[in-house]
Order: sequence, then structure tokens, then C-alpha cells
Amino acid sequence: MTASELLSALRLQRIPNIGDITAKKLISYCGSPEAVFSDSKRSLSKIEGIGTFTLHELHKKTYLAEAEAEYNFIRSNKFDVALFTDVEYPDYLKHCSDGPFLLFMKGNIRLENKRVLSVVGTRTPSPNGKAFCEKFIEELAPFNPVVVSGFAYGIDIAIQKAAMQANLQTIGCLAHGLNQIYPKPHKKYQASVEVNGGFVTEFWSSSIPDRMHFLRRNRIIAGMSEATVVVESADKGGSLVTAALANSYNREVFAVPGRVSDKFSQGCNQLIKGHRAQLITSAADLIYLMNWDKDTMVKKPRQQSLFTEMNDKEKHIYEYLTKHGKQLLDTIALECRLPVYKVSSSLFEMEMQGWVRCLPGKMFEAV
Repeated sequence: MTASELLSALRLQRIPNIGDITAKKLISYCGSPEAVFSDSKRSLSKIEGIGTFTLHELHKKTYLAEAEAEYNFIRSNKFDVALFTDVEYPDYLKHCSDGPFLLFMKGNIRLENKRVLSVVGTRTPSPNGKAFCEKFIEELAPFNPVVVSGFAYGIDIAIQKAAMQANLQTIGCLAHGLNQIYPKPHKKYQASVEVNGGFVTEFWSSSIPDRMHFLRRNRIIAGMSEATVVVESADKGGSLVTAALANSYNREVFAVPGRVSDKFSQGCNQLIKGHRAQLITSAADLIYLMNWDKDTMVKKPRQQSLFTEMNDKEKHIYEYLTKHGKQLLDTIALECRLPVYKVSSSLFEMEMQGWVRCLPGKMFEAV
């Protein structure tokens, strides 16, 4: 992202009444964050949800001054920033309409062609809950997933510590700016996380840990990942919010069951009982349900004759999946410039031939 783009995006983020959905509309309509501020009011007023108040606020110098101050802070601290259209922006999060249009990142985050898994749970876990986290990560390590959580007390830090010990990339989603760490006792883990993973947030340096910020943070945890696992939760709490968000994004949700008498098993048991999560008791269950075991099979070399059996549309789709890996149905249709119903029909035929594999969450990959 250029300096001008970043400054304009920060300025846009500061304007009242412009949330993530509206900001994405504006940038998509105008072509870039800078173009939003150079386009005419008449043109912008054609965009749904852009009223006179928003147009009036758009060019106030106060927001520009605040954006300049934050821009200087970002540059001086060398934080990474990704716009929702950038290749650095987490791929799964791109498909969440309410995902942040601007994301601040710190560390060594590498998500290309990676399995991304979120794990959340209570802040007061039992010894069994902590032990589950350690065993779970130990069994998942050969599959090299990226482990996402909230870097909070309890299950969050337990799963992220286990990931660090297994040398897996782990990402902490923060409910405040990158200039601080909350809770403070977890600052001792900061450097280790940044070596192999890092931190992401949508909040400016002036933002403090706030209840509403944690709720907003949860949609990033759910949206960044192909699946969310809940390990111990009471009948109310942030973990259940994250699970609900993952369901709304059409992602897989898993929950670890517990005794009906245990307070911090009630949430997981409710998710399973209400068919809002699949029951797992080990990493092997998740590996099977996510088809990760099949992903590790040695792929046989494809013969040249394969392409003589495909029609032009199937060749186009197969080449795209071969190049880009796992992709959502809607993304395939968009990138291949084909109607969704035609892509869906072609993928079904290709799956029957064993050329592609259907994965959870309407995702497909070349075999």
C-alpha cells in the first residue's frame, strides 16, 4: 500500500457513520481510498447508504489531522497494514462482508497456502482443558496449521503457548492498538509470538481494551480461519459469540464436550446439542472432519491426457485451483469470470471424475 493510500484509508476509517461495509462500498466504487476524497459529492451520493451527513463529514480537516498522526505512528513503528483488497490481507477474512476494511499487523505472519484454525474458550480453564490444548496441538503439528486466538487468559494463551512450543505459527487478535499488550502479564510472550506469527488488530494506537472492542475482535478470530474450535465455555461468553460468527460465515465449528455438571462445559454442550458445532474429542476428529488426512496423501503425477478429457471450462477452473490452492465457490466463479451456477455444475462433474475435492465450507481444491 502506498503512503497516499494508507493516509486516505486511515482518514476514511476515522469518519463517523462510515463502518467497514460502507468503506468497502466507497473504495470499490471509486477504485481506491484516495479516489474517495477526490470524487464529487454528486457521484458519491449515488452509493447506497451514503447520506448528506457522511458527505459533509468526509472533508473535515479534523479527521485528516488525526489520520496523519496515526500514519506517522505506524511508519515510525514499521507496522504492516493491509487493505481488504491487498494480497497480504487474510484470504478467509476477505469473504466476510463485515470484516475490517483495514488491518494492522505486526510480526512475521505468513498465510499463503496455510491451514488456518481458530481456538477459543473460557478464561478460567480446568486442568483438563489445558491438557487438551497441549495434546491437541501436539497431534496437529504434522499438518502445520496457523493457530489463531485472542491472546487472552485461559484457553487462548494455553493454545498459543502450545503452538509456540510446537514451532507452529500463531496469531493473536487484539482488541486494542499495537502499541500495547493486554493482559499485561502476557507481554512476556510477545516476542516469541512475533518470531513465528504475530498480532493483528483493526484498532488505532489510541484504542484501549474495551468490552465492545473484544466483541468486534471476535469476528476477526472467526473470519480469519477455515474452522473454529471451542474448548470449555460457560453458557454465555465471548467464545460462544465467536462460534456464532463462524457459523454465520459458513465456517466449520467444533466443540469439545464435557460433563453436564461442569459449568465450563455447558457452552460446548449447548453448541453440540443445538447442531451449531460438531463434537470432537481429539485432533484426529478434526483432521478427519476437515479432510486434512487426505490432503497429506502423495499426489500422483497428472498425465497430459487429463486435459484432453476436460472441456474448456473445466480446464480453466482446474488450472485456477492448481495455481491458487483451496478456494471458495464464489471466489472461483469471480476469478474465472463464470456464473456461479455454471461453476457449481462443472465442479460437481469434476468431483465425480476425481479431478477436484470438495472441502467443508463450500471450498474446493484440485486433486
